[in-house]
Amino acid sequence: MSKALIIVDIQNDYFENGAMELVCSLQASENAKQVLSKFRSEKLPIVHIQHLSVAPGSTFFLPDTKGQEIHENVTPLGGEKVIEKYYPNSFRETELLEYLKSQNVTELVFVGMMTQMCIDATVRAAKDFEFQCTVIGDACATLDLEVNGKQVKAADVQTAFLAGLSFFYADIKNTADYLS
Repeated sequence: MSKALIIVDIQNDYFENGAMELVCSLQASENAKQVLSKFRSEKLPIVHIQHLSVAPGSTFFLPDTKGQEIHENVTPLGGEKVIEKYYPNSFRETELLEYLKSQNVTELVFVGMMTQMCIDATVRAAKDFEFQCTVIGDACATLDLEVNGKQVKAADVQTAFLAGLSFFYADIKNTADYLS
């Protein structure tokens, strides 16, 4: 069984002074960096997913901006795969599936942003493609949301989406447990 790390959308716009700052994005990126270090030391495949927003009216991850660049805590090194995407699901209209198959990968470990959007969409798709999935929950981040006039705190969004994924789609771990 071959394992790969999928780093989803840890990009500058999600951090302080970015166009779409998330709650605890810096802490999540620092945890992601620890997981990334483990994969690098074990010489396992690493895939950086970078979202580019080209739809009319987009306000963040705009091409050729500082905000769309991958954050310095998880900057890709030479030889690490970088895949650009335009949709929440990292498999949609990208080479991700073909690349993972070419590396004989069967198990995926996910870190990244946003938990309720691109992490959720990508993990569900990965499971449908029969990958064994693990999400490092404290290496993911989200934001406060609103639905039908009700405010939902980021911590509650995070818990709900990770709980939903844990029901069938993925094992959910924290960084310390995963690294031990």
